[in-house]
Amino acid sequence: MARGAAKQRAAPAKPAPKAKTAARRRTTGEEDMFFMRLRRGTKPIFIFLALIFAASFVFLGVGSGSSGIGDLLRGNIHFGGSSGPSIGKAQDKIKKNPNDAAAYLELTKAYEAKGRTDDAIGSLTRYVVLRPRAASALQELAGLYLAKGETYRQQVQLAQLDAQDASLGTIFAPATTPKLSQIVGQDPITQALSTKAQTEVSGVYSKMQSAYAKATAAYKTLAKATPRDPNVQLQLAQSAESANDTPTAVAAYKKFLKLAPDDNSAPYVKQKIKTIQAQLSPSGQG
Repeated sequence: MARGAAKQRAAPAKPAPKAKTAARRRTTGEEDMFFMRLRRGTKPIFIFLALIFAASFVFLGVGSGSSGIGDLLRGNIHFGGSSGPSIGKAQDKIKKNPNDAAAYLELTKAYEAKGRTDDAIGSLTRYVVLRPRAASALQELAGLYLAKGETYRQQVQLAQLDAQDASLGTIFAPATTPKLSQIVGQDPITQALSTKAQTEVSGVYSKMQSAYAKATAAYKTLAKATPRDPNVQLQLAQSAESANDTPTAVAAYKKFLKLAPDDNSAPYVKQKIKTIQAQLSPSGQG
């Protein structure tokens, strides 16, 4: 009986085929950067899930301190030993040779290790200028801008809460008669707080959109350098969505389907295209 049951046992399912990704030669040192270590071997669907989870995590306002995923996006959590490149040593190399691309890459990794995203973006941007065909560096640069965008997204949520509190102050203010309202007018303190909160929301939101737009620009450049990589198209689409660049998002999603029509994430991508097109349609229909 045991032998017969063993024969009837279902054979293990074969793994689903992966999307074909064009092989790229990385410049020495680029594979050590944070986002490249995170991306290595990642399938498109997991890239989607990671980014969507990160956005949802920040949107819900969880972990306003050391948030885990927020720190991960900002580069504050690293894998491996604590030793790393020195900012001072890298800067000394650059002083000696302003066109030392390897020194800029070293400086980028040092800034990332310290969680200094803006400084890392600056040094990596210079590296890309010196090495315009470095696909891994473009990937890293886009990832840093995405991290910056997620940081601003969290700040937008906090600013919106402040704006809501200011509005509640107006709603629950002591009632006044029409004549008294004409004489006294709106509470100047409440009005000032509400205006300040709304201004803060607008300012941070603009910074968030700018970061996403720059991430999208980096992905566009990367897509031109690696036109056969479906992963890049998927990342470009998601970044463009965050930047409210729907034409670019739809085009990238469609390009992904052409490059990897049988990928496990293809049904999800098709649904995303329909959803975006329905939102763009005046009648609400795709």
